Amino acid sequence: MIVDGKAIAASIVDALIKERGTLPSDLKLGVLMGAEDAASASFVRIKERVAQKLSVEVVRELLPDNCTTEDALAALERLDEQCAGIIIQMPLPSNINAADILAALPAHKDVDAIAGVQTAVLAPVAGAVSEVLVRMGVSASGKKAVVVGAGKLVGAPVAELLRDLWAHVTVITKDEGSLDELKDADIVVLGAGEPGLVKPDMLKEKVVLIDAGTSEDAGRLAGDADPACAEVASVFTPVPGGIGPIAVAMIFKNLFALAKHQ
Repeated sequence: MIVDGKAIAASIVDALIKERGTLPSDLKLGVLMGAEDAASASFVRIKERVAQKLSVEVVRELLPDNCTTEDALAALERLDEQCAGIIIQMPLPSNINAADILAALPAHKDVDAIAGVQTAVLAPVAGAVSEVLVRMGVSASGKKAVVVGAGKLVGAPVAELLRDLWAHVTVITKDEGSLDELKDADIVVLGAGEPGLVKPDMLKEKVVLIDAGTSEDAGRLAGDADPACAEVASVFTPVPGGIGPIAVAMIFKNLFALAKHQ
């Protein structure tokens, strides 16, 4: 089954619209981002479209390429003063020490759950993966799960989620493990950012294949899985239109949850 991520995201947003009246009318989401990063600007515009549906104001703090870490920390403090949730839109300008910025991000406003501090919310991609598993009736307990990639936004939080669901989890990176692990995996989650990395003959029949790896290929958005993998998978999330829209919706689900705790 090919997962319709847009439909799932729409149902999440519809539920949030009904919940919106229980939260402050001036709810704001802050975004700290590079001023000259076109990809970041595109991702933020997608979030702004959802924010508009939910009557959430998005406040951008734009950091020029010559920005210092001190300048970025000051911008983060300004967002902290007025916003219920904050996104650190990576990558930040190269002059900035990103680790210092993440360390300064208040855990109770970290909608991406990216700062490495235990929070009340799941990382949006992990939340999106959870939504897909639940809605598709997939139990991870006792299953072999392979996660490709160990990044803070996809691989690491998804691996943690699957362990919490009692799956037997293997994480593969460029430096550790082998894609041969995919051959007998029941659940595969991709987050490498390498277009077409995984081919159908690398997977077993009826695998649950969740593609959360996005990158550009010849000017088009592409996933880590060859689209033909849908033919061998029992559950398949395409790129675009799969995990991406759900993860954006989860950002706002997290924002609402954090706002209620403040």
